[in-house]
Amino acid sequence: MEPRCPYAHTLDTLGSDLHAEAAHLRTHGPAVRVGLPGGVSAWSVTRADVARQLLTGNRLAKNARRHWPDWIEGRVGPDWPLASWVAVESMFTSDGADHHRLRMLTAPAFSPRRVEALRPRVRAIVDTLVGALRAAAPGETVDLHSRLSYPLPTTLICDLFGVPEEQRPEVRRVVDGVLETDASPEQARAVLDDLFAAMARLAATKRESPGDDMTSELIATRAADGDRLSEKELVSTLILMIGAGSETAVNLIDHTVALLLSHPGQLALIRSGGATWRDAIEESLRLEPPVMHLPMYFAAEDVDLGEGVLIRAGEPVLFAFGAAGRDPGLHPDRPEDFDLTRADKTHLAFGHGRHYCLGAALGVMEAEEALGALFGAFPGIELAVPEDRLRPQESFIVNALRDLPVRLEPAAGERAAVAAG
Repeated sequence: MEPRCPYAHTLDTLGSDLHAEAAHLRTHGPAVRVGLPGGVSAWSVTRADVARQLLTGNRLAKNARRHWPDWIEGRVGPDWPLASWVAVESMFTSDGADHHRLRMLTAPAFSPRRVEALRPRVRAIVDTLVGALRAAAPGETVDLHSRLSYPLPTTLICDLFGVPEEQRPEVRRVVDGVLETDASPEQARAVLDDLFAAMARLAATKRESPGDDMTSELIATRAADGDRLSEKELVSTLILMIGAGSETAVNLIDHTVALLLSHPGQLALIRSGGATWRDAIEESLRLEPPVMHLPMYFAAEDVDLGEGVLIRAGEPVLFAFGAAGRDPGLHPDRPEDFDLTRADKTHLAFGHGRHYCLGAALGVMEAEEALGALFGAFPGIELAVPEDRLRPQESFIVNALRDLPVRLEPAAGERAAVAAG
């Protein structure tokens, strides 16, 4: 029997209420047909069990150049607002042997040993940033996003890949531009062109002046192994690693700080030894994951999910990895509550299966160092606005804050009032 016509929904490109939209989609089936910018139709998966099922095995693919007819035949091209997510040729958009080869080139940089070896460098960056925050006057509002959450991961990843200081502003600009999901065709094409140009410039710089960094290692591996890494693969890998290596950690730090400040009882648990920073990070990843929808997978064959949902071969699939942590099917006990004592904090914030995020451990380590230093230095820190007035970034891909206004210490009068008690 031909499956019935399923429910369809147009995604809010500005991501006005990511969690409410995901919860709405979850009620309508194992996958829901959604409209993306540029008139592209895809299937959105918001249920954790369905995501795990689909991401195990070979029914889905990542390579648009082989599995997406609209891309192959030119109906969708470089001026599509999400083109940056499929036009690259990296492990993020590869399958099978190509994916394995490309992942093995970068995996050593994120091994447990290498990540732990980076801790002193992370701690030094954090100490510098937190030290600069001490100049704020009592009661002054400070944007923690621009002063700590954003510069820590972006500085570290630029250090790791040897990005020269003069190239860093442009690298940061083009990486941030990928996250804009309401761009015009002209803007989308410019973002894609600028993205490739910035990383090609970095690669050229490192060919001329190699150093002790990941970009130089990737270039040397290519030279040593012949055609194992093409020029486009090299540039695309830099796009992936520098972009993913910063954005996820930025959002993780922002959201964990905001959640702890808006739940003082949970913060008190950490201060009393009843919970750890790692507990806070994992519960934050479950409740406020850094990424909501991650483009893009493609059906390698017809996939029948039941309930009248048949995904045809070649159709795009968009996983709402950020929706899994609040899925009542995964967390039937108070899925919307922030609870550090929760025994099961399972989430899919870093993906699942073969494409699980390589940099997950690094992002968690950065957050641990940032949280410990921040709350240790400023025991009186508080949000400067109510939690519901924090401004989200306008994107349906990332779950991010535009800023994080805090007061590091109460104003003098407030401090005296508290002391008087």
